[in-house]
Amino acid sequence: MLIIANPAAGRARSGSLLTDRVIAALERRGCAVVLRRAGAALGDVERLAREAEPDFDVVVAAGGDGTVNAVVNGLAAAPRPLALLPLGTVNLLAREIGLPRHAEGLAAVIATAPSRPIWPARVGGRLFVSVASGGFDAEMVAAVDPRFKRRFGRLAFVWPILRGLWRYRASEISLRMDGIEHRAALVVVAKGRYYAGPFVAAPAARVADPVLHLVLLRRSGRLAVLRYLAALVLGVLPRLRDVVILRGAAARLSADTPGPVEADGEIVARLPVDIAVSDNPVPLLQP
Repeated sequence: MLIIANPAAGRARSGSLLTDRVIAALERRGCAVVLRRAGAALGDVERLAREAEPDFDVVVAAGGDGTVNAVVNGLAAAPRPLALLPLGTVNLLAREIGLPRHAEGLAAVIATAPSRPIWPARVGGRLFVSVASGGFDAEMVAAVDPRFKRRFGRLAFVWPILRGLWRYRASEISLRMDGIEHRAALVVVAKGRYYAGPFVAAPAARVADPVLHLVLLRRSGRLAVLRYLAALVLGVLPRLRDVVILRGAAARLSADTPGPVEADGEIVARLPVDIAVSDNPVPLLQP
């Protein structure tokens, strides 16, 4: 098996220690393991996945949600079983499938778990596996300093959120699906339940289903953003009257002011974009 590690994901020291422990546990199980660390160049993780020799039975994405995204895109032309070694800030997909957090448990999943399909989606020409969004959320992702994110984790988002609220300018996103147009201040396109960590935005969404769950937050303004953040933390966001969840296979997002679009925690495009369920599933080793 090939482990592709992103040294920029999460906290470097703890991530490296966990990777070493998982490799040792895999080797005790008789697995042949090759570790390749990505360099600093943009796209290096995706390149390593794309160039992985056919001899590897499993490719392991060792990093956060952005690393998983890059590996999935790198393997898109020649899919093979994918496994996760979660080292990032949020690790949404690992949370979705209930991965253990300790080295022995992770090694057991990588070495023995069955491969089951998950259905990614495509936005702006790229695949994503957990979540994409446009609006205030994507602007905050674009504003986060990667160095602070590696050092402080989710706390790195506090300052961009405060600064974003101070500079807030109302904008509206238009979403067209099945010939019907909807409008919202922020749109979250969910492939799974979780959003921004242990918080549930789309309760019925499952990564194994070839369906998009589009969460529309209709109100704009500073107070509305704070209200949505509080509702998300308290676990009641989907129950708010001004939050609507649509289901479908494809949608188009646009806005009068082209803003960023994030997918799996990385900025991948700018509005307008088309989003659709991928034509092909990804085989993922799952507990």
